[in-house]
Amino acid sequence: MKKLLLIIISVLVIFTLNSKQVSVKGENVQKDIAGKIIRFHVLANSDSKDDQALKLKVRDKVLEYIQPKLKGSKSIEESREIIKRNNKEILYIASKVIEENGYNYPVRAAIENENFPIKTYGNITLPQGNYEAYRIIIGNGEGKNWWCVMFPPLCFVDITKGEVSYKETEEQMKKVLTPEEYKIVNNKISSDNKEIGNIKVEFKILEILKKRNPA
Repeated sequence: MKKLLLIIISVLVIFTLNSKQVSVKGENVQKDIAGKIIRFHVLANSDSKDDQALKLKVRDKVLEYIQPKLKGSKSIEESREIIKRNNKEILYIASKVIEENGYNYPVRAAIENENFPIKTYGNITLPQGNYEAYRIIIGNGEGKNWWCVMFPPLCFVDITKGEVSYKETEEQMKKVLTPEEYKIVNNKISSDNKEIGNIKVEFKILEILKKRNPA
């Protein structure tokens, strides 16, 4: 009985140490990736069908305006300046869409640093953590949000189909991430070995560990 107890204690100690190592490694990876991208989020007033539809209309018009300006950006600093320089026009566009659809919601937008849960965009899955993001908040901002990545410019959305260009996403992410970092966030199914990346499961475990062991 005593021997069994010692074995159990040893296993628990090893598991705890490994969990801490995995958690620290995961946090470091997240910070490295976060320092190389700017996210884009549009938050709806609420989760009602009408508010969610309005959110997408605002998204479409804003992307139609800002995408051509961001597409040629060569650095995160350049993209940040483009966004700030065009913030007033983006707010005007968003307000106009809201008004044209019969609503009087206020709208605000700014580049902020926020903590986000695990999120997937096309073939990219980003771990939970703090990211720089350009956020458009409609009304109360209490509804589900739509998101993509502004730098590198991944917001390649076919407005008529709502499709993400996996090829463009892969090319752009590889320009700013190291091969190891890209491998971590890439959740694309391999056509050669038919394996599905378990990145979302791993990130979820890290998220749980972080909640149980806050800094």
